[in-house]
Amino acid sequence: MHNGFNGFSNFNNRSPLRTLVNPQEIRRSWRSGGPVITGTIIVACAVMWLIEIILRFLAPEAYMAVISEGVVSPSLALINPWRIFTSMFLHATNVLHVLFNMMALWSVGPLLERLMGHWQYGALYLISGMGGAVGLTVWAAIEPTYGWYTYALGASGAIFGLFGAVMVVFRRVGADIRPMLIWIGLNFLMPFVISGIAWQAHVGGFVTGIALTELLTKGIPRLRRTSVATRMWIYGSVIVVTLIVVTLVCNLSNPLL
Repeated sequence: MHNGFNGFSNFNNRSPLRTLVNPQEIRRSWRSGGPVITGTIIVACAVMWLIEIILRFLAPEAYMAVISEGVVSPSLALINPWRIFTSMFLHATNVLHVLFNMMALWSVGPLLERLMGHWQYGALYLISGMGGAVGLTVWAAIEPTYGWYTYALGASGAIFGLFGAVMVVFRRVGADIRPMLIWIGLNFLMPFVISGIAWQAHVGGFVTGIALTELLTKGIPRLRRTSVATRMWIYGSVIVVTLIVVTLVCNLSNPLL
């Protein structure tokens, strides 16, 4: 692998959490490849969760408006496409939902951000989250009775994309991926233990993260010597277009269209 993908040996050099709040530390962390984007996502999700809690108790109508306009639903993905992204920063008011997701993000995010670069990592995160929404849409086309009217919120679709990316990278460098497979397997089993988990988004994000990272690390031979940023622009665009096409095809059976 070339350019930014040569930084695998630095995976465990994580910056401390103080980089999330200290401007000087943030600048230093940015220059050294620290988890600035990861930290920003964590802060954004935590702030939104606190806002949800406050609104739920002080302004229930405003809380319902935020949730109803922010969650992603297969039937509304084409009508309100912003939901695909706003849903990644909303969580259930149950503290375990946001806490578990942020812990999972912190466990893999800094590794990938150092390896790929800040903006490329951010693109992977958002595209994987988009893949999670498409996973819900594919399931709606397969199971239209209930699928079109389901909704989801949370960062887990995007995080599962990061899981898939780490798995690809570990395998590429010859690292032992068994611990990662166990961790991923346990996360995939959670919907069978805890009800209300959108496993379809997990699958969609996971597949998207794997596909994009495979292209970045292998892809067209001629492009392997280009920068990670260039490859992300090219392959990220291919994945996004593919996800849009899949969404359009699935929405042929959308009862609201």
